[in-house]
Amino acid sequence: MRHYLMVRPRYFDVEYSINPWMDPAKPTDTELAVTQWEWLRDLYLDLGHRVDLLDPRPGLPDMVYAANGATVVNGRALVARFRHHYRRPESAAYLRWFAAHGFRDVRQARWTNEGEGDLLVAGSRILAGSGFRTDPRAHEEAAEFFGLPVVGLTLTDPRHYHLDTALAVLADDLIAYWPEAFTEDSRRQLERLYPDAVIASAADAAAFGLNAVSDGRHVILPQAATRLTAQLRERGFEPIGADLSELLNGGGSVKCCTLELRHPPASDPGVQP
Repeated sequence: MRHYLMVRPRYFDVEYSINPWMDPAKPTDTELAVTQWEWLRDLYLDLGHRVDLLDPRPGLPDMVYAANGATVVNGRALVARFRHHYRRPESAAYLRWFAAHGFRDVRQARWTNEGEGDLLVAGSRILAGSGFRTDPRAHEEAAEFFGLPVVGLTLTDPRHYHLDTALAVLADDLIAYWPEAFTEDSRRQLERLYPDAVIASAADAAAFGLNAVSDGRHVILPQAATRLTAQLRERGFEPIGADLSELLNGGGSVKCCTLELRHPPASDPGVQP
């Protein structure tokens, strides 16, 4: 069972542009966004996972992208420090939520750090993106806070402004990614660490297919990523296609809407929410 934190898109809208997917001139449908989000939440519950909710705040239309709010490992929460001023007030809501729900060590990042948007936990390491949002200095901060090695990866394509739009963690030792989103040095690192990785096509990456959530068996990903869906099935996963087309107007999909709350092992005496 996985434990997720989500934020209902009650106030979802595209009022500004902070990534290439956002066009304030394009109409948005908040009711449709809520319907699509509810389908995803209900799917997690049907799969046996736990979903907690953080109340949305008026004036924060991007708050639905909960993955950006923090990174949580072993009950410790490192809350985001957003790059763009539009999203900075979200951090206070996450700090309050974690403090109120028994997490044993909670603090806001010192350096610009957009949570699981750029810090993806992969088994005993963290894959950390930079290039557009998260400050590279946040990588060292995360390593010290969580006590885990951090692998820095540099993004080069503005359409893939967060790591979770170009790479998905499928299991502790397996990822899927689109190599063209990374510098040559970062590609070499990924090839060395994950020689059996699933390599996504340009079309599936453009469809946000890598903005996916895996529980180790099921992989929920945008339904438009058809080739990637077939590749995952060949690897023994059970892919589930999602339609979050309205939320893609803000530059997010399945993973962006899903913050995983990782608790201490059962033998750890620390507080478990």
